[in-house]
Amino acid sequence: MERLVRHFQEELETLKQRLLAMGGLAEERVRVAVEGVAEREAGALQAVLTSDEPVNDLHIEVDDRCFKLLALHQPMAADLRTIVAAVKINTDLERVGDLAVNVAEAGKRYLQHPPVKRLIDIPRMGSIAQIMLRDALDAFVRRDVALAEAVLVRDDDLDSLKTQIFRELLTFMLQDPGTIEPALDLILISRHLERIGDHATNIAEDVIFMVSAKDVRHQPVEAPPHNRAT
Repeated sequence: MERLVRHFQEELETLKQRLLAMGGLAEERVRVAVEGVAEREAGALQAVLTSDEPVNDLHIEVDDRCFKLLALHQPMAADLRTIVAAVKINTDLERVGDLAVNVAEAGKRYLQHPPVKRLIDIPRMGSIAQIMLRDALDAFVRRDVALAEAVLVRDDDLDSLKTQIFRELLTFMLQDPGTIEPALDLILISRHLERIGDHATNIAEDVIFMVSAKDVRHQPVEAPPHNRAT
């Protein structure tokens, strides 16, 4: 019995590490895609478009590990919530990888036109999305509810930047119809980055449920007291 318990815990730890590896790949793809757009590096964007296989392979592997743990060990309570959370997080990370591809595709179209403007807020969105993703995964491994809650709060920053980008680019499009096509691609990129933040938020919500059995989906998020305006 003791050996079975030890084996289960080892398998669970391996699962967490593989999930972290997948998160690292997804985060790196986002970073390269955003930098490719900001620095106008077509080669970087192409690299994102052609490097989907490792993420897909890990997606399948992690799901397989989760299902085997469920079938062979029939875990209860906290361990069951951890494995179910891993299944859901795995799906979110795979989707983040897909969204990085979407950013790269829109970026390649954008590079076919002269720059609409100097890109400041899109790299900022990319940075925030990456931090949210990294913190959400760290919260999963460390079972850190406070860190997961901080991820939920940061989602508002992405939403605000997306709105700001849209308004600014709308002004450019109204002033110069020649900017409409590339500006629309930048708006698409901002939406993809906002969706990546949504997936990081999903992961954070799963962490909170995993640790505390509390479902915080569809509930308003309050900023921590030290973040509130006074």
